[in-house]
Amino acid sequence: MHRLPIFLLLFLLCLKLPAQVYDDYIGAGHDEGVTVFSSSEYQFNSWDEVAAARKTISGDGLEGKLVEASRFLGQAALGADLATIHHVADIGIEAWIEEQFEAPVTYYLDVMEDVYDEVYQFYIQGGNDPNNFSCRPDWVESNYAWWQMTMTNEDLLRHRIALALSEILVISKENSDVRDYGYGVASFYDIFIRHAFGNYKDILLDVARHPVMGKYLSHLNNPKSIPEENIFPDENFAREVMQLFSIGLFELNEDGSRKLDNEGNFIPTYDNRDITEMARVMTGLGAGALSECGTAYEPAFWLEIRHIDMTTPMAMYENWHEQGEKVLFGDQVIPAGQSGMEDVEDAMEILFNHPNVGPFIGRLLIQRLVKSNPSPEYIADVTAAFNDNGNGVRGDMKAVVKAILLHPEARECDAMMDPHNGKLKEPIIRYTQFAKAINSFNADGRYWNTGNYILANAGQHPLHSPSVFSFYLPDFQPNGPIAAADLVAPEFQIHNTKTSIGFINEAYNWTVSERLLYHWQGPLDYTDRIINTDILEYMPDSRKPEVLLNKLDLLLTHGLLTDRTRDLLREQLSAYISSSEISELTNRTKAAMFIFLLSPDYAIFK
Repeated sequence: MHRLPIFLLLFLLCLKLPAQVYDDYIGAGHDEGVTVFSSSEYQFNSWDEVAAARKTISGDGLEGKLVEASRFLGQAALGADLATIHHVADIGIEAWIEEQFEAPVTYYLDVMEDVYDEVYQFYIQGGNDPNNFSCRPDWVESNYAWWQMTMTNEDLLRHRIALALSEILVISKENSDVRDYGYGVASFYDIFIRHAFGNYKDILLDVARHPVMGKYLSHLNNPKSIPEENIFPDENFAREVMQLFSIGLFELNEDGSRKLDNEGNFIPTYDNRDITEMARVMTGLGAGALSECGTAYEPAFWLEIRHIDMTTPMAMYENWHEQGEKVLFGDQVIPAGQSGMEDVEDAMEILFNHPNVGPFIGRLLIQRLVKSNPSPEYIADVTAAFNDNGNGVRGDMKAVVKAILLHPEARECDAMMDPHNGKLKEPIIRYTQFAKAINSFNADGRYWNTGNYILANAGQHPLHSPSVFSFYLPDFQPNGPIAAADLVAPEFQIHNTKTSIGFINEAYNWTVSERLLYHWQGPLDYTDRIINTDILEYMPDSRKPEVLLNKLDLLLTHGLLTDRTRDLLREQLSAYISSSEISELTNRTKAAMFIFLLSPDYAIFK
């Protein structure tokens, strides 16, 4: 065993040590058989941390890998605690992605059923008549289940992808009858959970056949043409499945740029005839099964949704399906003489194989996970992965996810310094990332949340978008420097005076008031319905504010806290002086968390 004075470390590469030989470097864990000593080992003001000589080559205390892991999880998860950050740093990003591909799946509908059983028990315990209990969960119970799922699941990557997909292939509980069908909404969201690592073709087909989408975009009970009665197929889903769910409005090159005709005009992907033909395809779909809540005797076309099992795919009623040949995009023929469901499958196959799907969907996913303005090269690389996963398979979501998250524009440090890079984090991500990073205290393991406060104050909650166009448009440009630079910033469409002040109020509730989540069930005592932010873990660190700031920086701002914000935090925390140590530590910790959440460093992901 060698003992080396610290001033000789520069010569380590020239020494032959009786330890394992590494060809790449010595240090950062490659230090077996090496002992380092120095004249002293510094410890500041009795901190737990010691500037030990060995750390100069062991890598202990260096946070580069932790910062890299934290930043990656900001793209790949709805939130991560310190243990998850350390785990990613230990095994590496690619290994973690592969691990997540195999992680046990947490389904929304399963959680929804468990949550509603508990809601029923609360109802009975309150002395209520079980015969008056609703036979199906509505919007608030489905929000409880979404938060329970999000706060407790281990398949973190799958659920980040599922949320992104739910904002592209949209249904909403706002201004829609589906708000009262919690099981159906959960079942619809499960399409994205199930196929997050599957194939985009299956996503398209399952979305097209789901009764919640059928109700939302009105192709449930969509009849064939009966001209003499002035009845014609509804065109709502036919339009949106092309415009929003698959190919977009204009023909694209593989890098996402729009193609031009000979006169320099953009080339539309479809016209009114294509909408009409697609609407003819989407006829004849009705109830797939009966609901236990309804009174109908058997599934049938025209059944109202109160009679329908909204978790079972729609069935085809041939008598109500438009027969005959359908032609899409001028030359894609769906032949006459086959079943209605075969028509639907063929139509989704045609859409899936359209060359626009890769660049169109790829760009939208990049925007939700990584950055608002991906380069043409980034989009082209993701398109290539969509078109062929390397084994001749088109639409492989695993290949797409890896192409997005492992791309140099997502991983290289240069991006963090590029003023054109990054994105405004949408309000729900700012909420979930804080909630999952900072422990919450709830002895019974219940993480229910109504979600109505974040929706009302910050303008967003999953499955509550104002329309099928989601919360914001992918090409939105706020006035000012962003538009002047010809950049887009979609999330700024819901960032305004009301929502920015509303988010401040929400952040105050989560931190200073310690009210992280809130539900309406159980005892009437208000405090029993609150899931508190657990600040106790961080209070000891506030004795030495720099340590607290470093920990919160890693958790919340991915090691990118600016000097300006850090100086502001130091100044604010030093102002908290009290005769009571508990009061001082409590106030410092709350203030630090509150300021972090309001900082541009937290709001903007780089």
